[in-house]
Amino acid sequence: MTLDVVILAAGQGTRMRSARPKVLHTLAGKPMIRHVIDTAAGLGAERLHVVIGYGADQVRDSLTSPANDGLRFVVQAEQKGTGHAVAQALDGLGDGKVLVLYGDVPLIRRETLASLLDEVDEARMGLLTVTLADPNGYGRIKRDAEGRAMAIVEHKDANDAERAIDECNTGIMAMTAAQLRRWLPRLSADNAQGEYYLTDVIAMAAAEGTAIATAQPAAPVEVEGINNRLQLARLERAYQHGEAERLMGEGVALADPARFDVRGSLRCGCDVEIDVGCVFEGEVELGDGVRVGPYCVIRGSRIGPGSVIEAHSVLDGAVLDGDSQVGPFARLRPGTHLARRAKVGNFVETKNAEVGEGAKINHLSYVGDARLGREVNVGAGTITCNYDGANKHRTVIGDAAFIGSNTALVAPVQVGEGATIGAGSTISKDVEAGALAVARGRQVSKADWPRPQKLPKQDH
Repeated sequence: MTLDVVILAAGQGTRMRSARPKVLHTLAGKPMIRHVIDTAAGLGAERLHVVIGYGADQVRDSLTSPANDGLRFVVQAEQKGTGHAVAQALDGLGDGKVLVLYGDVPLIRRETLASLLDEVDEARMGLLTVTLADPNGYGRIKRDAEGRAMAIVEHKDANDAERAIDECNTGIMAMTAAQLRRWLPRLSADNAQGEYYLTDVIAMAAAEGTAIATAQPAAPVEVEGINNRLQLARLERAYQHGEAERLMGEGVALADPARFDVRGSLRCGCDVEIDVGCVFEGEVELGDGVRVGPYCVIRGSRIGPGSVIEAHSVLDGAVLDGDSQVGPFARLRPGTHLARRAKVGNFVETKNAEVGEGAKINHLSYVGDARLGREVNVGAGTITCNYDGANKHRTVIGDAAFIGSNTALVAPVQVGEGATIGAGSTISKDVEAGALAVARGRQVSKADWPRPQKLPKQDH
């Protein structure tokens, strides 16, 4: 059978106390609904229907991209319950299975949903339930004497015996499109809230003899919804704990699994060590033996084997071939490429810079739009002046050149192989290979020069 997935994402989320639609609040660096969409896509769904309402344009714009051409947005102009929300997608469904998910339940696993879908056919629908130590507030799953699920009893309507039941409704269910088309038109809003509840189809299924097959998640956290900032923070830590466990299972040494964040994907080689407070964003790869010091942020970068990233460094779109040293307090911006054994030290910023094998930029420098050859040594306080107010220009430094401290290289400019630049120079013309270039004001010394004196204070 084909598969349609309907994701309910029309609610405002007033308890978030935010102008942003609830489903766009981020977990692990991406909107919570994006987690649900990615999981649904992993099931091989032919069509993904996103039911939007509050902040519809914001949600649509946030999720629309070339990678999401398969998303179909349907608008629930008035929020009249979950059954009403699913009904908005009814016309666009195929003839196979239909899975109903929620945009604010981001940690549901593909394996859990696959096992639920396996239970669905023309004679059976599927309901995901969860057993909770504290089921207070949840709808309870009522079963007959043979253990077959027959109905969902809401907590407020349950008697004492029913409230003792610890098997609860998650709201996630699956059925055939034919079943859904048969049941949805029969939903009633004759209740205190005046809403159409999707859970009412359970009683309809039982009444007509359709079996209600149930499945459960591996852990209750999979089906936890997010309604406020506290729940969002709790699920963020649950997600990060899962990532930490995965990485440690692969041999990564985390100094403290509770102080570690992945907001994208992180792949690690053997003997990788990560200190506390580090954040990894986008696609990051750490090669064998890489060590990352405390409180680093690494975004969209590939760190080659044997490299060391010292404390408080920020790497964004950088590539390190290996055995490099960065930091502490260094910033590598997009386009930075360090060849093997290159070193970028404390309070150094690079951007769109190729740093050759064994080259060193040890302290307090800015190197942008530049190519440095092998074994170049850049002294403290050096700046490549790459921007003329309108355009960027390139600096090229040959192999084994030495750049003295406090040098300004005014691009476009080339420094030849083996050349030396005297400290404090402003270089605006090309320097030949092997040459010494000094460009600074002549020093003047005046003997016995009287220093200025403070004037006596005047009485007023």
